Amino acid sequence: MTPVHRDELWIGGAWVPPESSERIGVENPYTEEVFGHVPAGTAEDVNLAVSAARAALPGWANLPAAERGAALGRLHRALAARADEIARIVGLELGTPLKIAKAVQAGLPITVLAGYAELAAQPWAEETIGNSLVVHEPVGVIGAITPWNYPLHQVIAKVGAALAAGDTVVLKPSEMTPLVAFLLADAAAEADLPPGILNLVSGTGPVVGAAIAGHPDIDMVSFTGSTATGRAISHAAADRVARVSLELGGKSANVILEDADLVKAVKVGVGNAFLNSGQTCTAWTRMLVHRAHYDEAVELAAKTAAGYTLGDPFDPATRLGPLASAVQRDRVRGFIERASARLVAGGLDAPVPATGHFVAPTVFADVDPDSELAQEEIFGPVLSIIGFDSDDEAVAIANNSRYGLAGAVWGSDERALAVARRLRTGAVDVNGGAFNPFAPFGGYKQSGIGRELGAYGLAEFQQVKAIQR
Repeated sequence: MTPVHRDELWIGGAWVPPESSERIGVENPYTEEVFGHVPAGTAEDVNLAVSAARAALPGWANLPAAERGAALGRLHRALAARADEIARIVGLELGTPLKIAKAVQAGLPITVLAGYAELAAQPWAEETIGNSLVVHEPVGVIGAITPWNYPLHQVIAKVGAALAAGDTVVLKPSEMTPLVAFLLADAAAEADLPPGILNLVSGTGPVVGAAIAGHPDIDMVSFTGSTATGRAISHAAADRVARVSLELGGKSANVILEDADLVKAVKVGVGNAFLNSGQTCTAWTRMLVHRAHYDEAVELAAKTAAGYTLGDPFDPATRLGPLASAVQRDRVRGFIERASARLVAGGLDAPVPATGHFVAPTVFADVDPDSELAQEEIFGPVLSIIGFDSDDEAVAIANNSRYGLAGAVWGSDERALAVARRLRTGAVDVNGGAFNPFAPFGGYKQSGIGRELGAYGLAEFQQVKAIQR
C-alpha cells in the first residue's frame, strides 16, 4: 500500500505549513494499518483560514453570477477528473467497497457540485412586496464541519452550496477520513479558484472543530454528525448568535404495507440498511412489516443478509466492507450483545474476516419498538424487524423516535403516499423512489435544523434583505 501523506493546509489559495508539527494518522479499516497522515491543525491555523476567507468574501460575494458559476464549473471538471482517485482513497480510509465508492462516494458529490455550478450561474431571485424589494445576499464566512461516513459528499453538500451562494468557507473534514478532502483542495488549485474562498484545516473536533464553532468571525456553522456534537456546536454558536445548520442522526423506518411487493420491499430495504456497512444516517434500520406477511419477510430478510459477502473493499466480490474504526465496531457489537430480540441472521458469532473492523450483517426479529435496538442509532449493519396490524399502528411506530431524517413506504401508490405524508421525517421514498440529489435533504426533530442540496441547500447559505422604496 502506497502511503498517502499530506503535510500542508490549503489556506488563502496556497499550500501552507501548519503551525504545529503534530500529525494525525489515517488508518485503513480493512488492513488495520496506518497508511497516511494529515496535519493536526490548531486554533492558530483556523484563525489564519478565517482571515483568508474574510478577506476573500467581498470579491467573491460581488462577483457576477456567470463568473461565479464558471469558477464552480472549473472546480467540477477538476474534481470529476479525479473520480477514480476519490473512490480509491475512500476505499482505503473508510473501507467502502469499490463499486459503491465509485457510484456513491465519488459519483454523488460530483453530480451535486455540477448542480451547484449551474445554480451559481443563475442571477439571484428578487421579488417586490409592496414598496419593498426583497433580495438575497451571502451569509458571510461559513465554517463547515463534516463527518467520516460520506467524506466527500458531505463536504460538497456544504462547500458547493456555500460557494454558489457567494459565501467563503473554512472546512474541517473528519480526522478519520480526511484525505479525500485534500483531493478537493487539489482540484481547487487546478481550477484556479479565487484565493481564500475555500480553506482546508484538518484536525480534531476538540481543537479545530471547537475553534470553528466558537470563532467570532465565522458567520455560520454547518455541521453533519452526531446529535450530541450538534448540541455542543449549537451552544458554541449561540454564545455569539451565529447561524447553524445541522444534519444529525437518524433511525429511519421502512414501512411495508399489506399490499406491498414484499420481495422487492424487503430486498431493497435490507440493501438500504446495510449501505456503507450501515454507516448511513438515512439507513432504514427499522423494517416495519404487516403481520399478514411478517414471517415471510423475516425469512426473506435473513436470507438476503446472509448473501452479503464481507472482505477486501477492492475485491469485486465484496458487498460489505469493514466499519470505519475499532471503536465503531465495538460500539455496534455492544448493541448486538445487549439485544433481547430474536436473532435471525449474523450476530457476534457469525464468521468475519480475520483482519478488519468487521461486524457480520445482522437481523433481529420481534423487536420491541421501545427497545434500544429500535430507538438508538447503531450506525452498523444491524436491522430490526417490527410487526404491525394497521396503517395507523405503522405510522405510530415509525414516528416513535426522537429522530426524523428519512424513511420508506411500500404499498399501492395512493395508500403508500397517504402513509408517507403522515411520517414525521424530512424525506420518504415511496415504492423504491430513487434518491434525488437536487431535492431538499434534512431532518425533523433531533435529526437536525435546515436543509441541504439543490436550491433549498443554497438558500441556507443566504440572507434575505428587504429594501423599502
